[in-house]
Amino acid sequence: MAAKIAFDEVEVGFELPAQTFPVTRDTLVRYAGASGDFNPIHWNEKFATEVGLPDVIAHGMFTMAEAARVVTDWAGDPGAVVEYGVRFTRPVVVPNDDKGASIEVSGKVAALLDDKRVRVDLTAVSSGQKVLGMARAVVRLA
Repeated sequence: MAAKIAFDEVEVGFELPAQTFPVTRDTLVRYAGASGDFNPIHWNEKFATEVGLPDVIAHGMFTMAEAARVVTDWAGDPGAVVEYGVRFTRPVVVPNDDKGASIEVSGKVAALLDDKRVRVDLTAVSSGQKVLGMARAVVRLA
């Protein structure tokens, strides 16, 4: 499988379709099972507050993966992402209610590179605050 977007179809400033990802306590428990990360800050409110957090928080790698979905959905092939990195700036706080939290992710082509690659800069926000910094992906296009 290869990227479905042609390099010639994009230019600097091109905006990828933004997406919003819901996060509930159930989501975190499922992610913990899949990842093997059962740190109680991700599921036990009492423990999370005792260590100074405002509430249970989403796994950093979960947040990072959700942001990457904007790029992989746009490219049409997860294998088209050849580099990806972020800095964790704030946790995604997930209250124990029917609503949970959400992560809003947008992306923009920031640079055209050689070998039909582009750099995409991502912005991830939860509760009005940026939760990832320096979120960048390099994608090889068709």
